[in-house]
Amino acid sequence: MNLRGVGVSPGFGHGPAYVLSVSVPEPPEGATYTGEAEQEKERAITALTQVAGELEARGHRAGGEAEEILKAQALMAEDPGLVVRVRSLIDRGLAAPRAVYEAFARYREVLAGSGGYLGERAADLGDVRDRVIAVLYGITMPGLHGAPAEPYVLVARDLAPADTALLSREHVAAFVTEEGGPTSHTAILARALGVPAVVACPGATGIRPGARVLADGTSGEVRVEPAESDVAEAVSANAVRRAAYAQAEGPGRTADGRPVPLLANVGGPAELDAAVAAGAEGIGLFRTEFLFLNRTEPPGVEEQVPVYRAAARAFPGGKVIVRTLDAGADKALAFLPVPPEPNPALGERGVRLFRRYPQVMEAQLDALAAAGDLMVMAPMVATAEEAEWFTRACRSHGIAQAGVMIEIPSAALRAGDLLSSADFVSIGTNDLSQYAFAADRQLGAVSALQDPWQPVLLDLVALTATAAREAGKACGICGESAADPAMACVLVGLGATTLSMGAGALPGVRAALAAHTSDECRLAADAARDAVTAVEARAAARAYLPALGRLGV
Repeated sequence: MNLRGVGVSPGFGHGPAYVLSVSVPEPPEGATYTGEAEQEKERAITALTQVAGELEARGHRAGGEAEEILKAQALMAEDPGLVVRVRSLIDRGLAAPRAVYEAFARYREVLAGSGGYLGERAADLGDVRDRVIAVLYGITMPGLHGAPAEPYVLVARDLAPADTALLSREHVAAFVTEEGGPTSHTAILARALGVPAVVACPGATGIRPGARVLADGTSGEVRVEPAESDVAEAVSANAVRRAAYAQAEGPGRTADGRPVPLLANVGGPAELDAAVAAGAEGIGLFRTEFLFLNRTEPPGVEEQVPVYRAAARAFPGGKVIVRTLDAGADKALAFLPVPPEPNPALGERGVRLFRRYPQVMEAQLDALAAAGDLMVMAPMVATAEEAEWFTRACRSHGIAQAGVMIEIPSAALRAGDLLSSADFVSIGTNDLSQYAFAADRQLGAVSALQDPWQPVLLDLVALTATAAREAGKACGICGESAADPAMACVLVGLGATTLSMGAGALPGVRAALAAHTSDECRLAADAARDAVTAVEARAAARAYLPALGRLGV
C-alpha cells in the first residue's frame, strides 16, 4: 500500500509503524458537579497549573525550538482570559472537565481567527486541553507508551509538541501525520531534529501497527511493507546526504561563487545557540511575540533591550533582522483590545494594530534602537503608505535599516512602491500563500494550496525579487519554504538575496546551493514558474538541479 502526503523534512525514514490513535474522551455536554462551586473551580485551576508546569519542565529538558514551543503552550494553560472563562462556566453549573473543554473551544476559535503566528498556535490547544481533562479525570494522557526499541515511524492524526519534544533521531525514523502542513509544529520539530516527515497524508492512521513503513520526507510518499531493495536504496541515499551535508561548510554560496547568506529563523533567546552551532550567518527573522503573549501589560523598554541585545551579540557582523510585534485580534493580548471582528485574520493585524497602539510601538522601537545595530521589519504591510509610515517611525527612533514583510498579495504586486521608502523586504511565504489562495494554513483539507511549489506563489516571489533588484535593495525569504533544499535553489533563481530558515535545515540548503550554479538555479526557477501545478513545478525544477539526487534530497 502506498500513501501520499506533503513532504516537509527531507530524507528517508524506515521502521515499524507506531500508531497513536487514542484520545481523551470529550466530557459529556451539560455535565454538572456536586459540591461547592469554589471547590470545583479550585480543582480546575489546580489541573491547569499542573499541566502548565509539566509542559514547561518538559520544554526545559528538550531545549532549543521545542523549549520555546512548550513554554508558549504552558502560558496558554494559564492564560488569564481562559481561567476567567473556566470559572464563569463552573459558576453556571458545568463540571470542571466540561468547563475546561468549552473554555478551550472558545479560546481556539479566537486564536485561529487571528491568523499568522498566533493562528498557528490554535492547533496546540487541543493537546493542552486534553492534558488538563486527563488530570481532572485521573487518567493517563495518551502518548508515547510502549514504543518499539528500534527506530520507528511515528504515525498519528497529528502530533503534539509535548509528545515529540524529547524524541531524538535514535528513537524515531520518521513522522507521518494525517493533518498539519509545512508550518505545523510537526514540520518545525522534524526539521530541527533532522527527522524525515510527511504531513497531510490521508489514511495514515489506517496503517497497521507494527507494519514496516518507508517514508520519503522529500516527495511525501509513504510505502507500507516496501520491497527490501527500496529500503536499501533509501539507506544508501541517507548516507550520501549526510556525507554531503558534512562537507558543505562556510558561508552560503552557489557553485559559481554567488554569495547567498543563510540566516536562521529564531523564536526566542533559547534558539540562538542552535543557530550559531548550525553555521547561520545571522538572523533573518527574530520573532518578538514571546515577550508579549499572556500578559496584562506590555513589556517595558528595560525588559526588551537585553533580549534584542543578546540576538545582536550572537552574530557580530552578521545581519540580525527583528520583526516587530505581530499580533491580531486575540484575547491573549489583553493590553491590545480591539472591537469584535467577523474575521480577525482580515482585520487589525500586524502593523495595523501597531498603529492603533502607538505607545506599544514606541516602547519596542526604543528598545530595538538601544540594543545595537539591528535591522527592523514590520509584519502584514499591505500598502506603500504603511511602508512609508513604518520607515519614518523607525528613522525617528534612530533605526537605520527599516524593512517590511511581504505577506499579502497587494504588497507583492506593488513591491516597488513599498521599496520607495523601505530599505529591504522579506517574504513570508507561509502567510503569502495563505492569503493568495484563501487557504487556512492550519487546515489539512486545503494543505495542497499551501504547497510552496504552487506556480502562482512563485510568481509573487519573482515579482517582489525583481522590484527589489531594480531598486537596488535586498529581498530575503523567511518563510518555511526556504528550508527545502530544492526550493532554496529555486528561490535564489527567482532573485532572493538571503534565505532564512530553522537552524536544522541550514546544512541541507548550504549543500544544495554549493552543488548548483546560479544559471542552474535560474533555469530551475523559470521551469517551475512555467508549470501549471505544484507537482509539475517541483518535477520541472528538479530536472535543472541534477545534484539533488546525489545529495539524497
